[in-house]
Amino acid sequence: MIFIFNGGPISPSPYLHMGAFGPKRLAVPDDLSADPASFQIVDNPYTVLDVADLVFFDPAGTGFSRFADGVDPQTYFSVEADARQLTDFVVAWSKAHGREASPKYLFGESYGTIRAAVAVNQIQKLPQDQNLRGAMFMGQAMNIVEYVQRPQNIISYVVSLPTLAATAWWHGKADLKGQDFEAWMAEMRTFARTEYLTALAQGDDLDAATRQEVANKVEAYSGIPAAYYVENNLRITKERFRVELLKDQGLTLGMSDARYTGPSAPAGQRAADPSRVLPEALIAAFEVYARDTLKVGDLGAYNTRSPVTAGWRYAEGPASPFSDYPFMSPVSEVFALNPDFRVLMINGHQDTQTTTGAMDYGLALSGWPRDRAQARSYQGGHMAYSVAASLAQIMADVRALVTAAP
Repeated sequence: MIFIFNGGPISPSPYLHMGAFGPKRLAVPDDLSADPASFQIVDNPYTVLDVADLVFFDPAGTGFSRFADGVDPQTYFSVEADARQLTDFVVAWSKAHGREASPKYLFGESYGTIRAAVAVNQIQKLPQDQNLRGAMFMGQAMNIVEYVQRPQNIISYVVSLPTLAATAWWHGKADLKGQDFEAWMAEMRTFARTEYLTALAQGDDLDAATRQEVANKVEAYSGIPAAYYVENNLRITKERFRVELLKDQGLTLGMSDARYTGPSAPAGQRAADPSRVLPEALIAAFEVYARDTLKVGDLGAYNTRSPVTAGWRYAEGPASPFSDYPFMSPVSEVFALNPDFRVLMINGHQDTQTTTGAMDYGLALSGWPRDRAQARSYQGGHMAYSVAASLAQIMADVRALVTAAP
C-alpha cells in the first residue's frame, strides 16, 4: 500500500494523482510555452499499480473531505494534529479493507513531507503493528529553515546554489566547460560547501581580492554578474535570482519551476508566477478525468483550495528565538525502531521552493543509515514528474523501493 498526498498546508491530492501515480496522467509537452488547453490525458505507463495499491489522501477541508459537525477546523491546523489525521486514516482504511498486514509506505509532496515524517513516527508507535516499510519525500520541506533563506542563515545560500546553477544551465546562462551536467554539478557542490561557505562565513572580514575571486566563480555557476555578488555580500536570494537571471530579456522565472518564464513585472510590483500553469492544468485534468472516466458527477463540492486562513502551527507553544523545527528527527527514530524501514527523497533541479541542496544537506546531517536512505534529483521543478523523462526515473525509484526485499 502507498498512501499518497500533496502539501499546502493543506491541499488535496489530484496533483500526484494526475501527474505521477494514477493509471492516467496529464502529458505536459517539453515545449513549456505550449497552451495548457492542448495538454492531453493519456495512459500512464509509469504507474506502479502493478506492484502496489494506491490510496490518495485528501485532508479534511480539501477535496470531498470535511470536518465533522462541531469540530473546530483550527484544531487540526498544526503539524502534530495534521499528521494524526493521516495516521488515523491509515489505520481506519486498512482495517476497513482487511489490509492491516499489508506493507505500507507514505508518499508526501512539499508540506506533505513534514506530514509524512511525523506520521511515520506515529504509525510506528501504534499498539497494533501496521507493517510500515518506508516513506518517500518529494520536494522535501523537513529542514525548512535551510530552504526559506533567512537573511543571516548563510547555509541557506550555500544549499540554494545547486538550484541556481541548474536553472542557469537550463536557460543557457552557465557554461559546463565541456563536462556533462552531473560532473559539473558535482564540481559546483564541492565549491559551494568549501570555498563559498568559507567566504560567506567571513562576512565583512573577507578581503576584497578574495571576495572578487569568489564572486567570479559564483557568477560562472549562477549566471548572475559578479558585480551583484560583490555588492550584496556574495548572496542572492532565490526570489531575486528569478528576477535577475533573464532581466535583460524582460523575463522572470517561475517559483515552483524555474524553467518557466513570464513577463517581468513593472518596478515595485511582483510578477505572476509563470509556473502556476502546472498545478492549474493538473486540477483541470483531474476534473475531466473524474467526470468523464470515473463518472463522479458533480465536482462542485470538490475543494482544491486550502481552508487554512488563520495560520498554521509549526510548533506547539509560543514561538521564540529558541524554537526548533526538527522535522527529520521523527524519521530518525523510526529508523532506529524498524530495521525494514527505508526512505527515498526526491527533488527537481529547477525547484526554487524546496531545493536539491537543502535535501542533500538534510540527508548529510540526518544520521540516517545510508543503506536505507537515498536522495535523487531530476530535471524539472517542484512537480518534476511533469517532465516525462523525470517521471520515468521517479517511478522506477519508487518501484525499486517498494519491491526491495526487507
